[in-house]
Amino acid sequence: MTTTIKIVNPKVEYPSSDGEPLAETYLHLYAIITTLEVIKQYLNGKQATVLADQFLYYAQGFPRLRVAPDVMVIFDVEPGGRDNYKIWEEGQVPQVVFEMTSKGTQKQDQEEKKNLYERLGILEYWLFDPKGEWIEEKLRGYRLEGETYQLISDGITQPLGLRVMVEGELLRFYRLDTGDKLLIPTELAEQLQQERQRAERERQRADRLAEYLREQGIDPDSLT
Repeated sequence: MTTTIKIVNPKVEYPSSDGEPLAETYLHLYAIITTLEVIKQYLNGKQATVLADQFLYYAQGFPRLRVAPDVMVIFDVEPGGRDNYKIWEEGQVPQVVFEMTSKGTQKQDQEEKKNLYERLGILEYWLFDPKGEWIEEKLRGYRLEGETYQLISDGITQPLGLRVMVEGELLRFYRLDTGDKLLIPTELAEQLQQERQRAERERQRADRLAEYLREQGIDPDSLT
C-alpha cells in the first residue's frame, strides 16, 4: 500500500499591527495626524490614498519584509483606507513618504529606510524633525534621480504639486497653482465656525430689515 503525503502550503499572513506605539512623542504624533489629514483632504476625489503608520509589504510571501512609513501617498489606486498595503496587490509603490524623525530614529530613518525607499523606487522621501534634534532646519527632502536620492533644494514635492514648509512644530503645505495654504483640521473647524457666525449675522440683519419694513407698512415678501 502506497501512502501519499500531501503537503499543504500554509496561507501567509500579513499582520496589520505589531503592538508598537504610533509615535515617539506627542509632537511626532500630532505632526503625523495633521500631515495625514491635510494631504487626504487635498487629494479628495482623486485616484489616490494616504496612509499613516501602516505596514507597507514589499515582497510577496515574506511578511517580515515590511516597513511602516509615518505617512505615505500612493497614486493611481482605489481611494480609502487599508489595514496594510501590499505592493504586489495594488500595483503601485508609494510616490511620497514622510517620516517624523528624532535623534532616536536618526540611523534608521537616514540609512535603513532611506536605502529601502530608494530601492523600492519611492519618488520622494521627506524627513521632518519637529524638535530639531538632528536636522537643524527640521526638514530634509530627497528626490529620486535615476536610481539614487538627491537632496531637494526648492522645498517642492513634485508628485503632490505642493510646497512644503516648517511652521513651528508642524509641516505646512502650499498649493503651487494658487499659493493657498492647506488648512489643518483645527483651522478648518475655525473657518467653518466663522462662516456659520457670518451666516447668522446676515440672517439677523435680514430679520431686522424685514421687521423695519413691516413697521413702515411694507410687506417684505412683496419686494422679492
